[in-house]
Amino acid sequence: MGRIVFDTATSLNGYIADENNSLAWLFAVDGGEHPDEGLFPSGITVMVEGSTTYEWVLAESDILAHPEKWSEFHGDRPTFVFTSRDLPVPAGADVRFVSGPVVDALPAIREAAGDGDIWVVGGGDLAGQFLDAGALDEIALSVAPVALTGGAPLLPRRVESDRLRLVSAAAVGQFARLVYRVEK
Repeated sequence: MGRIVFDTATSLNGYIADENNSLAWLFAVDGGEHPDEGLFPSGITVMVEGSTTYEWVLAESDILAHPEKWSEFHGDRPTFVFTSRDLPVPAGADVRFVSGPVVDALPAIREAAGDGDIWVVGGGDLAGQFLDAGALDEIALSVAPVALTGGAPLLPRRVESDRLRLVSAAAVGQFARLVYRVEK
């Protein structure tokens, strides 16, 4: 059984998207649009997203009109999207919609992942739900040299220091790469 990893970029002050759910601030950082090696998780066989992240990805690259762009980020991996609404699916994409508590969807997500890792792409509240369920194994952050005035918080939960153990800290281009193991 693989790990479940929340891997995301964040501003210095802990936002993963601005007030308009935009990542333009991230793409403006040197290396933000085409991240350096080491800023994405490896060994990922399944991706998990909330509906806001999913809809942003579709809109940002006009994926419904250009479904071939889906694979540039997602590859051919199954992508589970947590939503309570009917959403469109790009042609050829393996998108699986789920609703309800994370714990109820975990068996299907783990089965799809096999022995590979699961990447919780976003958002922060969804990652928090994995943490609340005791299913999150790692939090990996690429901290950008940007401060935002508001937006989507990195992890809208109180998490005490006894739950996180620093595994590594490194400079990767303009980003500070921090990786924490989540203690059960």
